[in-house]
Amino acid sequence: MNKNNIQNYRFVCTLTFGDIYGQIIVWLITITISLASALALMGARRPVYALATVGLVVLLSLPFLLFAFVTTLLNHIELVSVDANTKTEPIPGNVSQQKPIQATS
Repeated sequence: MNKNNIQNYRFVCTLTFGDIYGQIIVWLITITISLASALALMGARRPVYALATVGLVVLLSLPFLLFAFVTTLLNHIELVSVDANTKTEPIPGNVSQQKPIQATS
């Protein structure tokens, strides 16, 4: 693939907050349940089990959360072919198109 072929495609990410909103809610529910179980175990003879329970739930749930986020992101990345005659304009509000602030003295 040479440089001219790369310019005929546009890289588009269609991910919105609504796409990952459900995943965040499920993870928050998981953390809340683990904290509730930790509070229940806090009255036991060894409160170390309560801290271990929270740590274990967070440690085991983070890889699944990361996997869900990454696969959702990858499912929303598109490579769209663009006609060579079509003029592309910069996206409004894109950080890469903004000029840096210059200090005046």
